[in-house]
Amino acid sequence: MQRLKVGNTRFAKGQPKHRHESLGFRKQLTSEQHPFATILGCSDSRVPIELIFDQGFGDLFVIRVAGNVVTDDVVGSIEYAGIHLKTPLVVILGHEGCGAVTAALQARKHNSSEPQGIQNLVKLIEPAIRSIDPNLPMPEQVHKAVESNVRWAQEKLTKLPEVQRSAPLIVGAVYELETGEVRWLT
Repeated sequence: MQRLKVGNTRFAKGQPKHRHESLGFRKQLTSEQHPFATILGCSDSRVPIELIFDQGFGDLFVIRVAGNVVTDDVVGSIEYAGIHLKTPLVVILGHEGCGAVTAALQARKHNSSEPQGIQNLVKLIEPAIRSIDPNLPMPEQVHKAVESNVRWAQEKLTKLPEVQRSAPLIVGAVYELETGEVRWLT
């Protein structure tokens, strides 16, 4: 976790080192990989996970899905990383202004006319946002819901014995779009 924190500090200050990008290093990765962390993050193009942690090829095992939701495929990917790649850390990384979380909040107010796939995604986020006061201004709802969604995913993963065996440490964090900083949840 310290490597991620230090890398994010470099990134947020505009001083990235862009480690592990050389041709020689990439060639070393053709036969094996040894990432030090697994990151479950959102698909949002504004949240390039390796860059915000100032990491390079082979450093992180990244799983990206809109809304950083936990599905069977995500669980399988986390198990794979823990069992076969021995990553000791899983980070659930949400981000401010998440469109999937915003869609889930908006769906509470009225029936969605979104395609079925988006509705399915929203349903995965709904349990995380139940306690968010719908009378709050929307920006405040989104802020609270993003963190709640990360905590919900963290809670789901820590309750799965197979994930507990393969990933001893599961933490939550939120990426701040405006500052570039990652806020770690305790």
